[in-house]
Amino acid sequence: MRLKIRFRANGSNLFPLNYNYPLSGAIYKMLKFGSPEFAEFLHERGFSVDGKFYKLFSFGLEFDKARFERTEIKLLSPNVNLTVSSTMVDYFIQNFVMGAFQRQTIEIYSNGILSQLDVEMMESLKEPEFTENMKFKMISPVVLSTKREQNGKLGQYFFRYYDDINEINRVFNQNLINKYKLVNKIDYSGKPLMFRWDTDYIKRQTDNGKKITRLVTVNKPNEQPVNFVGNVCPFFVSGSPELIKTGYDCGFGEKNSMGFGLCEAITN
Repeated sequence: MRLKIRFRANGSNLFPLNYNYPLSGAIYKMLKFGSPEFAEFLHERGFSVDGKFYKLFSFGLEFDKARFERTEIKLLSPNVNLTVSSTMVDYFIQNFVMGAFQRQTIEIYSNGILSQLDVEMMESLKEPEFTENMKFKMISPVVLSTKREQNGKLGQYFFRYYDDINEINRVFNQNLINKYKLVNKIDYSGKPLMFRWDTDYIKRQTDNGKKITRLVTVNKPNEQPVNFVGNVCPFFVSGSPELIKTGYDCGFGEKNSMGFGLCEAITN
């Protein structure tokens, strides 16, 4: 299930460029109003399968009008829209709604910029019809990674749109199947999805000198900054509608609870 919350920026027209971590924290604070126990469980641990942990929710932020600068975002309109998505209606969605009604304002602080957002409106969004062939556009970047040896050390490598599509499919599907197991409490016995980028979109963007990848820095207090590389590009998926729905609800790819992988179906 998805909710869309319309905020109005109060005061400054500056917004933090790297807002993912503080916005994730604001979402957990909202959950605490409904259930402190659930919020703590989700924040500290989450759900595990095959030694990996998942939070089973995602979010994405959209600005009515804004200009992205090198170190900040300048709001040209005070209207900011947050979409949150989760398969956990009884736990995540209900507690989030309770928190949003009780906590009418959230604060986003990063790199010396404080932005205050006031809740104006909240609505549930209608699901698309899930079919065997679908196209999605991104509300927030999709992050996919693997372990690779770099400079003699094993480290995390983030896939770019131009990397081996077979490797991207492998990582994309394993992540999605793990989420499916957690959501449905059964193993997935079907075939993996076929994932491919919208190459026409990539050509148009790159021909115009525009980037497909996006670097996002997560700044946690008293820790070294961590960089994530995501891709912002429409994509096609073919296969099980149930598996596709899992990605729609929980987010595609990794780091969903940090605001990555929220996608919207293109129906025309």
